[in-house]
Amino acid sequence: MIKPRYLPDISQLSILAAVILLTYALTPYVSIPESGIALPVAGAVFTFRFGFVRLVSFLLAAMAAVGMEWLLRAHPSWGKHRSFQHWFLPALTAWAIGFPLSAIAVGPGWWVVFGLGSLLLVFVLVAEYVVYDFSDIYSPLAIVGLTAVSFALYLYLAIALRAEGVRLYVLLPLLIPTVALASVRAIFLRLSGVWKIDWGIAVAVVVSQLAIGLQYLPVLPLTYGLLLLGAAYSLTSAACLLEEGKTARRVVFEALISWMFFAALGLLFQFLAK
Repeated sequence: MIKPRYLPDISQLSILAAVILLTYALTPYVSIPESGIALPVAGAVFTFRFGFVRLVSFLLAAMAAVGMEWLLRAHPSWGKHRSFQHWFLPALTAWAIGFPLSAIAVGPGWWVVFGLGSLLLVFVLVAEYVVYDFSDIYSPLAIVGLTAVSFALYLYLAIALRAEGVRLYVLLPLLIPTVALASVRAIFLRLSGVWKIDWGIAVAVVVSQLAIGLQYLPVLPLTYGLLLLGAAYSLTSAACLLEEGKTARRVVFEALISWMFFAALGLLFQFLAK
């Protein structure tokens, strides 16, 4: 049996990517003062600050999600299953691109980051289109790529938030839903369309406890991100192995190996920075 091969319409893909990337390319030339909102609660003041680039990032994330739906409606297998799960990663990718672009002055480095972000965004849009139909010949490759990108973006988000020194009440609402969605989606892709939301919640609870414990320890942003990534990835991998009926010994062994790898890498960076 010959497997089908579906790719998004090049004109639709070009329009969507061009609108998002052109907006980011123009934002350095628009200067709007940062604003904030202070909310007094039970004697404590919670301050939320909003910058122009951050606001644009949220709007472009919504545009990427809507654009992904637009691309999928032209898929030959449209209607085979719901499409909402394909919105998350394009939206997160479009949003994450804004973090480094807002922190770097326009120059050669800025354009390198912009170019890499552009390639990543296009790859995610194409891969999400491909995995809409698991029988696609490119589906296994797209699944591996999307899983890697999901956890890489989570790592990047954790590092960026830690580097900015955000408070715990801001950190948790951003990190926890992100890791839950990344875990649920990774399991969904690996199991070829089976939802296991309970596993995503369990992973998010464990990772949130680790994030709280690390919040006030003097660890580097990179170490912080790798420790959280290690926990999220190893638990997600263990969930997949359990759902596939693997033995408990194999599940524990592979989870420990992946966790120890990321933890050792994070601690190595922490040691080298001293």
